[in-house]
Amino acid sequence: MSETSSSCASDSADSNPPWVFYRDRPDWADVQPLPQDDGPDPVVRIAYSDKFRDVYDYFRAIYASKEVSQRALSLTMDAVELNPANYTAWHHRRFLLKELNADLNQEMDYIRFVINGNPKNYQVWQHRRVLVEWLKDPSKEMRFTEIILSIDPKNYHVWQHRQWAMAAFNLFEGELEFVERLLEEDIRNNSAWNQRFFVITHTDSHNGQFSGDVLNRELTFTMNAIRKVLGNESAWNYLRGLIDNTAESELTEVRKKCSLFCHELFEHCDRKSNSSSNLLGAMVDLYCDQLEASESGSPKEDLAKAQELCRILAKEVDPIRKQYWEFMSRDLLVRFESQSQ
Repeated sequence: MSETSSSCASDSADSNPPWVFYRDRPDWADVQPLPQDDGPDPVVRIAYSDKFRDVYDYFRAIYASKEVSQRALSLTMDAVELNPANYTAWHHRRFLLKELNADLNQEMDYIRFVINGNPKNYQVWQHRRVLVEWLKDPSKEMRFTEIILSIDPKNYHVWQHRQWAMAAFNLFEGELEFVERLLEEDIRNNSAWNQRFFVITHTDSHNGQFSGDVLNRELTFTMNAIRKVLGNESAWNYLRGLIDNTAESELTEVRKKCSLFCHELFEHCDRKSNSSSNLLGAMVDLYCDQLEASESGSPKEDLAKAQELCRILAKEVDPIRKQYWEFMSRDLLVRFESQSQ
């Protein structure tokens, strides 16, 4: 692929000219290729293709010589096409883009094409991030990441890039609505739950703590989601996150509210169903919180209830983690037995 014919990478593969090895190109005759040195006795010799070996032998040569030219930039395109995860090739491409004062908007078109073919590659997203920083223009990032997420709504690299753009350029407006649409499509989407927490932490918290109307709104939203799907671990984790980050002045009340919610569910759930393991685990945590904060009205009774829940989890509901729940039961006894005398 040459820079002139595909710098925006919009041409189809059929329109590209036949591949010519660099060693056979007259305009590269002045460059001595630099073979890869795997040592005298490599443990596993990689079977590189002739094309791969040819491109990277010449890439190593121009990298070593620090040649700054349009042909060197074109060569990096061939290098990253063969291995989009190669950090050095992308790093050197950025070096050349700056040295050549290249058109960065054209490069944005190119990296969009590359990302479409490699959406789970860290290096391509890092390259786009640097370009956005250089251009100081995040105007395309929210829409672009939304398009990629429509294909794979749990792509970690896309979410990471989206969060970076939002935090760096204050692009939080409308994000809660976007997240709610994703959760309507898949209420178990852990990435969307994580994004919701990211948004409210940056927009609706005070020093990372929640209170007032925001806290009540999030508790109501989360509890409604749990009622729809009791076994939704993502929603239970979100509820735990809200409790852990509640302002001290409202923490006791929030624990009571969550405890009442859990007991309401407990009265009507199938206690031998795997879907209730998150509920029972949350109840154990809440009993532990209350005992730890000396908020329990009857410590002895609450300790016994927590241990009974651990027994049910170990024996009936979550036997795959039997040893964990048995450990939790013993730990509760060690920590709170004296309190319950």
